[in-house]
Amino acid sequence: MAVDKQALSALEQGNAFTGRHIGPDESQQQAMLSELKLESLSELIEQTVPKVIRSPSVSGESTLAVEAGQTEVQALEYLRSLADQNQVNKSYIGMGYYNTHIPNVILRNVLENPGWYTAYTPYQPEISQGRLEALLNYQQMVMDLTGMEVANASLLDEATAAAEAMALCRRSNRSKNQVFFVADDVHPQTIDVIKTRAEHMGIQVEVGNPNTDLEKHDIFGVQLQYPGTYGQITDVASIVSKAKEQKAMVSVATDLMALLLLKSPGELGADIALGSSQRFGVPMGFGGPHAAFFAASEKLKRSIPGRIIGVSIDSRGNQAYRMAMQTREQHIRREKATSNICTAQALLANIAAFYAVYHGPQGLKTIAERIHRLTTILHKGLTTLGVQCNNTYFDTLTLKVGSQQEAIYNRAIEAGCNLRRISFDQLGISIDETTTAEDITQLFNVILGQGQDLDIQTIDSQITVSGLKDDHRRTDEVLSHPTFNSYHSETDMMRYLKRLENKDYSLTHGMIPLGSCTMKLNAAAEMIPVSWPEFANIHPFAPRNQVKGYMTMINELEAALEEITGYDKISMQPNSGAQGEYAGLLAIRNYQEANDQAHRNICLIPSSAHGTNPASAAMVGMKVVVVDCDENGNVDVEDLLAKAEKHSENLSCLMVTYPSTHGVYEEEIRNICEIVHQHGGQVYMDGANMNALVGIAKPGKFGSDVSHLNLHKTFAIPHGGGGPGMGPIGVRSHLAPYLPNHCVSPIEGDNEGMGAVSAAPFGSSSILPISYLYIAMLGQQGLQESSEVAILNANYMAEKLADHYDVLYRGRNNKVAHECIIDIRPIKEASGVTEEDIAKRLMDYGFHAPTMSFPVAGTLMIEPTESESKEEIDRFVNAMIAIREEVRKVQEGEWPAEDNPLCNAPHTMADLVDSEWSHPYSREEAVFPLKGSIDGKYWPTANRIDNVYGDRNFICSCPSIEDYREED
Repeated sequence: MAVDKQALSALEQGNAFTGRHIGPDESQQQAMLSELKLESLSELIEQTVPKVIRSPSVSGESTLAVEAGQTEVQALEYLRSLADQNQVNKSYIGMGYYNTHIPNVILRNVLENPGWYTAYTPYQPEISQGRLEALLNYQQMVMDLTGMEVANASLLDEATAAAEAMALCRRSNRSKNQVFFVADDVHPQTIDVIKTRAEHMGIQVEVGNPNTDLEKHDIFGVQLQYPGTYGQITDVASIVSKAKEQKAMVSVATDLMALLLLKSPGELGADIALGSSQRFGVPMGFGGPHAAFFAASEKLKRSIPGRIIGVSIDSRGNQAYRMAMQTREQHIRREKATSNICTAQALLANIAAFYAVYHGPQGLKTIAERIHRLTTILHKGLTTLGVQCNNTYFDTLTLKVGSQQEAIYNRAIEAGCNLRRISFDQLGISIDETTTAEDITQLFNVILGQGQDLDIQTIDSQITVSGLKDDHRRTDEVLSHPTFNSYHSETDMMRYLKRLENKDYSLTHGMIPLGSCTMKLNAAAEMIPVSWPEFANIHPFAPRNQVKGYMTMINELEAALEEITGYDKISMQPNSGAQGEYAGLLAIRNYQEANDQAHRNICLIPSSAHGTNPASAAMVGMKVVVVDCDENGNVDVEDLLAKAEKHSENLSCLMVTYPSTHGVYEEEIRNICEIVHQHGGQVYMDGANMNALVGIAKPGKFGSDVSHLNLHKTFAIPHGGGGPGMGPIGVRSHLAPYLPNHCVSPIEGDNEGMGAVSAAPFGSSSILPISYLYIAMLGQQGLQESSEVAILNANYMAEKLADHYDVLYRGRNNKVAHECIIDIRPIKEASGVTEEDIAKRLMDYGFHAPTMSFPVAGTLMIEPTESESKEEIDRFVNAMIAIREEVRKVQEGEWPAEDNPLCNAPHTMADLVDSEWSHPYSREEAVFPLKGSIDGKYWPTANRIDNVYGDRNFICSCPSIEDYREED
């Protein structure tokens, strides 16, 4: 029987991923193009994107040198073949990374659930109450276990959290001392990141034994590890006492599991406590993503980096949650920000908190006691037979094995175990919750050789002391809040998780049209490999010959990104966009220093830039000089030229976002880059808007020297309710030697001697398969089409809204890029209705609000992405038009300015069932503003939340159970 090739080709087209990722089908695209009076996508791009930057592929077939798109089945099969090349050994390496059991109820209902992983950062708290409650649980868990008074809602990893602690000590301590002292038993990757961060902050880092060396230096802060990286229990209290004599602050990196048994850093006098919550149910994932925790004393609450979730009230007086003290954030404070943190690790923080909720305090203590008991059995058996080990410990032993080190290490490998090499004669072993009695027997045989015939039960019965002395053990109660004592059956836990999920808005409900944040489809096929054990259960410092599949995937992803961007080299290490900014600027600074240009410290930044840009520049010791923008939203080239000439001798770089944060393609971008280069500077191009360039133009080819890429935006990694993220950077060849390296797990290349910017060498590696599959399944043509349709959707939306709202900025031929800004200021002036009123009212229509008051106050920035269909875009447009009609009613006095659906929005079910209704609009107008909206109605779970009340009455811990009952 002959094969019908035409039918086979049609079948393969039916399986193509591009048509599933891109929302508008061909007929919808043509309808939108007709509205724009255009014939084709090619014509749209020719009219929108400056010819001087366009790749030659735009007029026809894509010439991106990436393979054609694969079907989901093909791409997953190939990635499975790579995963099978990874060797998943039992890890005893420790160093802050542990095997863990993620409870299946959390795995299925949170990690693998788009209702949790496709949500956005909770800037609109009325439709984020579920994840805000979960993050508040996380903060409570951290405060309880660390003994501190305030905790944030997570940072990126333990090492960067320690670097943030150093900066916090510096700005919160009036001492003029310049030395930050780091204990020599802090994890080496943490020391690496601290040294990198200190270099351009004017901080001298001294590493030594705090018991003997502290008095030798004039210090402003101290970093400790508790327990130490080699296992011993640090005497925190005595070191704190010594540090306080110099009026220095003390930061303690610690382990939440150990703190179930150990006295808390707060009780021992620490100012700051930090660490990783990874072992609370989050897979190692070859380095991440994991949520770092960060807690401090009450006096530091306004200086703590990152986000803090607080308790407030809504307009009905009911308890509600929100992000507290947002005026601390970099988007407001810019170069005066306390840090450049943007992405956090909300999804992973929530998993860690749910792990604690599910197990409860007694379950967690049982796990911790079991870990410690197995460690004690191992210690007893080894020391009885003459092996020297540390005598204080929680879960980690350092063994002095002399010349047997290599033989033991290799025996462990043969037995499927990874030990930690510490020195030529020492090995480390860290026990975790997955370790069994059989594993301990295996370790005895690996270390001592076969035939020792050690009986675990006999050893256990002989134990009289452990590695925790009585004065090490904590005596206070932890996790006493009812939330941690109520959901221990799977039924109860499942319902609790679902109840929280139902309070949130995610991509499962509808479009999240956030300008600058690119909330596109996170396809299920892309997400599946994240849970594969071959990717999830590997230690970041596992031997490279055990991670051949991982390295092949990473190398192929780097090659694809190099082709897409036009850069010569990619570094995967930065684990957020803000970290990518920092790493890119660091490469520029180190390059200039190596070429005797260390004096170059001026960073030019357009007034429209992301808030992280000036904050990042300040972190590397640069002075920010703001460049004006013209009335069309473009960089004012004359002002740029004047400032480049004025600062020519000291010009380090320009940070420019492209397309601009105003949503237009700068016509003069090549000229802008050339001006900076002529004056000896480098060009950092913020890659936040890369979704408008992929397959169309390559920043590495039209003038920029370095960019970061938001994989959690353009390349489909989900936002996870506020993280994870990945921010790899691409550089031209002259900057490649200055990319981040890693002291524990060096990265191949010519960047020897460079410090690390993140704890793991390849950042949050376990989410890289998402972007890998995104590129593999779209392929060369699909990648280009995604960008084209993103631009089409934005221009179609701008066109449909233009008769009702002012579109603030447009580029060539009256077009926008992949997003547009509508100006609410004239509406506010005429009616009193604000951009916040419109944002909140959109919730009643079933939408998340666009980006509010950024980059221009009083505006809304809208980005539909390529994943939304014409039907969904029309639904949003109709909602915005209906809201404009509501504004008219306020403006003309039909509804009072102080009592209308806009200023009272959002409306909840409680409003619907009020016994009395005194508003001048009906209940139906309040909650079902559009005909047909009753089907699939999304209900906000809180009314308008009072931000001022929340900051004036700052509470970042879980409310009492009585408050929950009142809410119900």
